[in-house]
Amino acid sequence: MLADMGLLLDSFWRAAAYCLRPRVVALSVLPLLLMVALALGLGYFYWDAAVQGMRAMLDASTLLASVWSWLQGWGLGDVTAVVAPLMVVLAVAPVLVVVSLLAVALLMTPALVALVAERRFPDLERKKGGSFIASVVWSVGSTLLALVALVVSVPLWLVPPLVLVLPPLIWGWLTYRVMVFDALADHASKEERQEIFRRHRSSLLGIGIITGYLGAAPSIVWASGVVFAAAFFILVPLAIWIYTLVFAFSSLWFTHYGLAALQRLRAESAGLAPVVATSDVLDAAGPPAVATPALPATSSAPSLPLAPSPSNEKPAP
Repeated sequence: MLADMGLLLDSFWRAAAYCLRPRVVALSVLPLLLMVALALGLGYFYWDAAVQGMRAMLDASTLLASVWSWLQGWGLGDVTAVVAPLMVVLAVAPVLVVVSLLAVALLMTPALVALVAERRFPDLERKKGGSFIASVVWSVGSTLLALVALVVSVPLWLVPPLVLVLPPLIWGWLTYRVMVFDALADHASKEERQEIFRRHRSSLLGIGIITGYLGAAPSIVWASGVVFAAAFFILVPLAIWIYTLVFAFSSLWFTHYGLAALQRLRAESAGLAPVVATSDVLDAAGPPAVATPALPATSSAPSLPLAPSPSNEKPAP
């Protein structure tokens, strides 16, 4: 139990430290760049048509006609000319966010696993226990099970304490199953992966629940961007960046924990102490200090007589 707790804390601070690396920061900014590229491309080809179509829908609504007339009576002019572009942005933004995050999730996890393996576990054997197809099937199956659990547990959300417990618990279960599989897919065999799931289920579930609560932070920023429309174009990208950074931290935490647990499992199977990589030691303690030769200690004990040195003189007869 103490060993698992030590592994949990060790992998936590390593994941936090890795989030400051330039490669991880660049990956966290990637969805913003992708979203901007998609928005500019779609806006260049479809912006005018989308705004005109939205304005036609607003003008054709009999329910909103009285609202527009009332606002124009207050001297606000053509309100639909202002509302239509805003409605287009609100309708397209979620689609761009989802597409960007999915694309980055497919690219980020393998890159982060490769980063951790390269720096901490360069000698860890790759047994290729999980293929891309197996990862997709595992992720889809786990997601479906999580959705079923969410739907079944909805009536229990009416009980005030459970609404704060059940969704993060289900989300944490889904997160650890998907991310641990991806972290071990390249290095562990199927049997090793199953053994790690069995031994470390509680710790991995705890990581999933903690990162699930961390994932709620971007939602608060996103909601603020919807409420404060003036800051929409600042708060929403900020929420996307925070969400991607939380995703990177979660993936790094699971990867550090999973590969370290795999290394210990193999060392245990071989009857040896876990081998610590040189880069792992450098990450943990910095560059090694240069050893200084020790001075000989003085002693009051009498010294032994030295052996006579060989001489070229011949003994006397």
